[in-house]
Amino acid sequence: MKRFVEGADRRQVTLLPPCLDDYVTEDNPVRVVEVFIDELDLGVLGFEGVVPEVTGRPAYHPSTMLKLTLYGYLNRVQSSRRLEREAGRNIEVMWLTGRLVPDFKTIANFRRDNGPAIQAVCRQFVLLCRKLNLFTDAVVAIDGSKFKAVNNRDKNYTPYKLQRRIEQVEENIARYMAAMDAADRQEDEVAQAKSVRLKDKIAALREQARQFRAMEQTIEEAPDRQVSLTDPDARSMATSGKGTGVVGYNVQVAVDTRHHLIVAHEVTNKGHDRGQLSGMARHAREAMGREAITVIADRGYYKGEDIVLCEQGGATPLVPRTLTSGAKADGRFGKQDFVYLPEQDAYRCPAGQAMKWSFNRVDDHGMTLRYYAMPRCSDCPIKAQCTPAKMRRVWRWEHEGMLDAMQRRLDQAPDSMRIRRQTVEHPFGTLKAWMGSTHFLTRTLKRVSTEMSLHVLAYNMKRVIAVLGAGPLMQAIQA
Repeated sequence: MKRFVEGADRRQVTLLPPCLDDYVTEDNPVRVVEVFIDELDLGVLGFEGVVPEVTGRPAYHPSTMLKLTLYGYLNRVQSSRRLEREAGRNIEVMWLTGRLVPDFKTIANFRRDNGPAIQAVCRQFVLLCRKLNLFTDAVVAIDGSKFKAVNNRDKNYTPYKLQRRIEQVEENIARYMAAMDAADRQEDEVAQAKSVRLKDKIAALREQARQFRAMEQTIEEAPDRQVSLTDPDARSMATSGKGTGVVGYNVQVAVDTRHHLIVAHEVTNKGHDRGQLSGMARHAREAMGREAITVIADRGYYKGEDIVLCEQGGATPLVPRTLTSGAKADGRFGKQDFVYLPEQDAYRCPAGQAMKWSFNRVDDHGMTLRYYAMPRCSDCPIKAQCTPAKMRRVWRWEHEGMLDAMQRRLDQAPDSMRIRRQTVEHPFGTLKAWMGSTHFLTRTLKRVSTEMSLHVLAYNMKRVIAVLGAGPLMQAIQA
């Protein structure tokens, strides 16, 4: 064909074949993987097999397996079987591993048996980012997202789901019984064959109902009254869509607002974010090496005790207050309509009257609450808008001053929630796109945590290469 760029004849024999290194450019990310892993002390990090056995077949060195595994996550080849195929046909992988082709079982076993060490490698890269002064702003955004597990929704049971399945089985048995009675009244061979098939279906359904009833006790004894058959640690979790949900894990991340690097992450099987703020803030502060940081999160993290722990641990939280007043829902004045007067230790009600301290009470969670009351509510002209009781009481937590101070900081920084969205939601979208529709490939919380660390390591490495470039990053690693 004329006027087209033509390739070389595949049957042409070259006297001097090109060197494999010539196919890998100097700024190829695979060279960053090589340099980064070669600089690690894998024995200190906890990898197995660093010292070879005296007897038996020689094993692959952990550095070779780690390079191959990390390359797979950098290039969206997470499956061990697909990674085995890449090792035999991909020039970059051949360059990286020295043309070694471990089988898929060896690759899967390496990831399974070296979970804590792989997570330590992820932390080592974050320490490298700290060494390169990439965390200069000391501000992180924290959020959580639900990731699908291997477990199918039909293999996850709660008391409600189990009861619905039992009812469906009983309805099907009744329907088949009626069909079998109708078939028995007919005397032809087709009706008799149909009757036999229906008997088999009824027997199978009765066995299924027996298994479901046996599972009831197991569900009741479970801590959260859930049982997942495929992945025992996966849990059914509600998502943002109304009436939707996913069986999976809740991944928590803390992302710095300057370069959008994931400084800390954790995988949990709790279906909500409440109670996660202080722990993630502590991990982020330690990873960044800062005495004090600012953490931004959405209102799903709002929990008084957690916010106090953040303040005491050197993290300044910015979390919007949740408005869940039952009085407000009924059309009456909510607690936010009462103004606290710190000089007088009193509240000013909507009618302009002062509500004095009445008594203290410790609730079931050990929180000390101070109650303020207005004894002259019966004479108030707007009492119907305030309370149906004889008098209106307002309670105040002993640490509520910290919550008020946090709200004032939020009022003075109205862009905080916009910064949070553009910082922490993009990494979740990127990670889920890389993982594909199946999301996690491994089972149990321990192995899923390892898999997530590999994804985070690959994400951070790509981000730093985009910020600094492959060459300067390699020079920094070797410095």
